[in-house]
Amino acid sequence: MRKTALLAAALTALVASQASAADLPGKGITIKPLQSNISEETFQTLLVGRGLEKLGYTVEQPNEVDYNVAYTSIASGDGTFIATNWQPLHDDMYKAAGGDAKFYRQGTYVEGAAQGYLIDKKTADKYHITRIDQLKDPKIAKLFDSNGDGKADLTGCTPGWGCEAVINHQIKAFDLSNTVEHNQGNYAALIADTITRFKQGKPILYYTWTPYWVSDVLVPGRDVVWLQVPFSSMPGEQKNIDTKLPNGANYGFPVNVMHIVANKAWAEKNPAAAKLFAEMKLPIADINAQNSRMHDGQSSEADINAHVDGWIKAHQAQFDGWVKDAMAAAK
Repeated sequence: MRKTALLAAALTALVASQASAADLPGKGITIKPLQSNISEETFQTLLVGRGLEKLGYTVEQPNEVDYNVAYTSIASGDGTFIATNWQPLHDDMYKAAGGDAKFYRQGTYVEGAAQGYLIDKKTADKYHITRIDQLKDPKIAKLFDSNGDGKADLTGCTPGWGCEAVINHQIKAFDLSNTVEHNQGNYAALIADTITRFKQGKPILYYTWTPYWVSDVLVPGRDVVWLQVPFSSMPGEQKNIDTKLPNGANYGFPVNVMHIVANKAWAEKNPAAAKLFAEMKLPIADINAQNSRMHDGQSSEADINAHVDGWIKAHQAQFDGWVKDAMAAAK
């Protein structure tokens, strides 16, 4: 008799779980997330994926593509979303791929993303360097020459990220073309060489951004200093942006925010996912901390998944609230 009762209870639970699964708004729908080849973006991409899975969606592993490919793929429906739409840095790519007519972009996922140019503090203090346009002086520029051509070597931005267009524009705008070389390529390899030079006590000049692990290794104020620019100057869609901060300092780049961007037609058919995209928020300090753990060796797929699970556990009520609101939006 007891076995029969247990079996009946188990069947009831199974039917209930199947019924609730059938009620999930994402049931039977596959999602294709996209991200750049910056592995540090995986954390924030997977976190969005976890929320979507709770809504019943089948979420594929993120596909790594160049940002401009991500936008055109999402616009055409070949990809579903990207969790790292930098605004205003990606404005040209966003607009070129169709802009608001093609994309759903509501809410702000990450706030306070900074970028700019830095040099080692030792050289800054010794030669009183506070602004990038001081590198117009060939004698100052030569301090940062690592290959013997007389020009300062700037560890720059990987082509296709958006920052390379700003840097190339500013080198011309600040009259640095004759004295500064913008070294582009694999950023991870270039910055590794830059850190090695720093450890050898040599002067360094580089571009970086937050959230990223570099500023945990080369700490601004202790090891390095941010350089200011002589005036605001941005290319393309960003041309009218004043990059001066309220305190009067100007580091050449506006503080960016990051959005989750999805295919507009898809988002309209999937109000639960759209609501989730609009509500999710991730503190920049949490991304920095996770990126540092990756740099310290916790960078495998299993490690990153564990970081995502740990974040959700530490913010369970907030995460459950997003899912609950998203479920309500589907009704």
